[in-house]
Amino acid sequence: MTVPWRAQVEQLKDKGYVVVPGFAPPERLAKLDEAAKTQLAAHLGPIEFEADLHYPGAPRSRTEAGGATVRRLLDAYARDAEFAAWATAPHVREWMEAYFGEAVLMSRVHHNCLMTKHPLYGSMTGWHRDIRFWSFEREDLMSVWLALGDETIDNGALWFVPGSHRAVFDADRFDDAKFFRADRADNAEVVRTAESPRLAAGDAVFFHCNTLHSAGRNLSDAVKFSLVYTYHGRSNAAQAGTRSTSKPEVELCP
Repeated sequence: MTVPWRAQVEQLKDKGYVVVPGFAPPERLAKLDEAAKTQLAAHLGPIEFEADLHYPGAPRSRTEAGGATVRRLLDAYARDAEFAAWATAPHVREWMEAYFGEAVLMSRVHHNCLMTKHPLYGSMTGWHRDIRFWSFEREDLMSVWLALGDETIDNGALWFVPGSHRAVFDADRFDDAKFFRADRADNAEVVRTAESPRLAAGDAVFFHCNTLHSAGRNLSDAVKFSLVYTYHGRSNAAQAGTRSTSKPEVELCP
């Protein structure tokens, strides 16, 4: 493991997220960006539509204006050889092994998607922890969000609450959909400390499954593309009989 990675891993453990500049080299980034645009144009399933989620800013149904707006192209690993190669790239494996200290598996159930955020009909995402619908022996998983283009507040970038991965919140701090409730003063105090790191194309942000995060709407005139995958150590098994075991995982091999 290189010295910069060691420092980044420590920052991740401390803050719950860390930005790794230029994580995807330019040649790889260009291929991923081309694949992303090709996949969106093909409009092949499985797809998650904005209208299906009813998040703030989304169309109310698939039949009204913007109803066909894509939120996520699911199962990115199986969609394109470039996506699969990136998900299991040697430096992704090495980074994850540096964090977990053991062999690493990638989930094909959680994230494993091409995120698209569209102008006009792209919704905002409330504050949440990803672990809310995941079932593992330990709440210790890591996601890698790769920006295929620049990501800023203006086009719906991510926001994170530093250190929130270590916080303990009572269940009533979250609503029925397990979003952090906006009607509570104590929650407002927490999210007041949030940060939104600006990402350049090729930058990656690594974040813990318990880190509170959200995302705004895309106020630009271009679609924003991001690839997202989730990983965990081999000793942290998915719980039998849950959705987390519904697809075979991918082992990251040397």
